[in-house]
Amino acid sequence: MTAPIPRGLKQVLQKSPSDIVILSSVRTAVTRAKKGGFKDAYPEELLAHVLKATLAANPNLDPKLIDDVAIGSVLQELGGAKAGRMAQIHAGFPHSVPFHTINRQCSSGLAAITTIANGIRAGAIDVGVGGGMESMTRNYGSRAIPTVLWPELKESPSQDARDCIMPMGLTSENVASRYGISRADQDAFAADSHKKAAAAQTSGLFDDEIVSVPTKFFDAEHPGAPPRDITVTKDDGIRPTISVEKMATLKPAFKENGTSTAGNSSQVSDGAAAALLMRRSTATELGLSSSIKGRWVATAVAGVAPDEMGVGPAVAIPKLLAQTGLQVSDVGIWELNEAFASQALYCVRKLGIDEAKVNPKGGAIAIGHPLGATGARQVATLLPELARTGQDIGIVSMCIGTGMGMAGLFEQVIKMSKKKAKFRVNKEFLQTLLSLLELSNAPSSCNDAADAVFGAIDFENADNIIKGNSSEVGSQIGLAIMDTKHQKNV
Repeated sequence: MTAPIPRGLKQVLQKSPSDIVILSSVRTAVTRAKKGGFKDAYPEELLAHVLKATLAANPNLDPKLIDDVAIGSVLQELGGAKAGRMAQIHAGFPHSVPFHTINRQCSSGLAAITTIANGIRAGAIDVGVGGGMESMTRNYGSRAIPTVLWPELKESPSQDARDCIMPMGLTSENVASRYGISRADQDAFAADSHKKAAAAQTSGLFDDEIVSVPTKFFDAEHPGAPPRDITVTKDDGIRPTISVEKMATLKPAFKENGTSTAGNSSQVSDGAAAALLMRRSTATELGLSSSIKGRWVATAVAGVAPDEMGVGPAVAIPKLLAQTGLQVSDVGIWELNEAFASQALYCVRKLGIDEAKVNPKGGAIAIGHPLGATGARQVATLLPELARTGQDIGIVSMCIGTGMGMAGLFEQVIKMSKKKAKFRVNKEFLQTLLSLLELSNAPSSCNDAADAVFGAIDFENADNIIKGNSSEVGSQIGLAIMDTKHQKNV
């Protein structure tokens, strides 16, 4: 019997044996297509590593108990079905475990996780793996838009039908011009994505979600030379020193006098990700309850006009919230895919989302957007951040080429008191704050620092922070904390 979707925050947070829980969610680093660490890797190679890591993260689970594997794959030959199946078995899954790929374009990774979750909810399966893979190095270009079409479609009386093959960059320009998203705002949003991602990377906030991948790398500067053996451990598209001023120098990429540039659009990338899901009662029966990291609650998908496909999340998210009886304010973190700054900003503003809750570790403009893997990558990024910050609920959402949007609701179940999470002072937090201050050229008065840390640090530890960090910025932060404490009479 299919389990009902919980409604209202109280029900959503209520534990049930029928919950669809996540025991692991991992990803490769995301690297720049044609330039980055995975430029010579195969998509199925990346998939094999995240599937192998999924088994390694769950050593007490017999792989034979996995009922299905669903993998998002957008550009790969034959939909990635054959090479993906080979990679699955190569990674250590027995041939008795079925496999299939899914292509809902940019949402394919989330769609794959949702397919597994819905199978569990319906009682068709008990355990499954959902994820995604993409090598845009190998497959981007001619495979992104069909080159041979039924002639009648090209002359369809439906403008929407013809617009399904409109280049994505032009849809971004449509969103910007129709909804008043300025070039300056897009550039500022993009620069902020890089700053947040750089701070998160410096602080090690991606480390637990990323699987190290050994691979071959051919050096373009030495053609004919044998490949080097490298191990890729970090996203390589993040630019720590990027500025709004630098963004402003970039030329429009898709339209003369347009506002979308290579800098305020998502990066073309390579990567893979995977999550292990099962029913909570199954986890209990198998003695795996202590391994539960999160929970899938629901997913919604919606259609929009193809020529402004980027607005998709602004339609899918309200649909998801209506299904679950939640409000925008109930959501602690939003992982909103940054296909383009134009559409991401539109969706945030349309829905009235607090920008401070959006992509706190950066988004696809900084990290990259490997099409088939992105949705699963976002889940791997979301869950540890929810736990780290003591938030309960997060939403993963993205626009989808041809005019759609998808949104998935997740709960983190590694509970700590919100008070403890809010007032915890540790090296990780301080490193993150220092990175943000350094990247933003914080004034010596550190008034901004005081605002940033007030309500997020245990003020009783201000003296310890000063003693524990000898840098000038660290001292200024500590002094700002103490000054804020005095002013606020805390």
